[in-house]
Amino acid sequence: MLSDLVRKNRSTRRFDQSKGVGPDTLRELVELARLSASGGNLQPLRFVLSCEAEGNAAIFTHLAWAGYLKDWPGPAEGERPAAYIIVLHDKDSAAGPGCDHGIAAQSILLGAVEKGLGGCMLGAIDRKGLREALRLPDRYDILLVIALGVPAETVVVDTATDARGIRYWRDEAGVHHVPKRPLDELILDLD
Repeated sequence: MLSDLVRKNRSTRRFDQSKGVGPDTLRELVELARLSASGGNLQPLRFVLSCEAEGNAAIFTHLAWAGYLKDWPGPAEGERPAAYIIVLHDKDSAAGPGCDHGIAAQSILLGAVEKGLGGCMLGAIDRKGLREALRLPDRYDILLVIALGVPAETVVVDTATDARGIRYWRDEAGVHHVPKRPLDELILDLD
């Protein structure tokens, strides 16, 4: 059920790096993005897939992992993603990506959850460095990097409170807590 997939789809930042994700799985996930809505049906997104150690290492060095966890530099060796999907905008296809990359990324992440994987959508990217590492032509802009793998952490949703706010945090047991605003706070009653 879709609601179950959405509830299970949490940003995973620590993975069991020993458990791989193959190229066929990545292609299946991009197929979900391909079939998703596209503004004006322009389909300006392109994807770079990586599931080999060398490529993954090159991508990893250009990512920042958790802005609210100031003393955590990101996943240690052994906890790093097994695969990445880099979401690009092909400037020759459309002037801008609109919201297509958000739709595509959510489709990919929901598909990953359905397959027992976890993922993290990353926007904090050294785009210049990653562009050089990938030898990416200028016609492509890097929009997002989606990290994927078998989760090696527990992520739970809490209700946001004034005391803690919306900043995610980890407890003493390493459980990652993600505060979400209450539903009634999000729905405006304009009457």
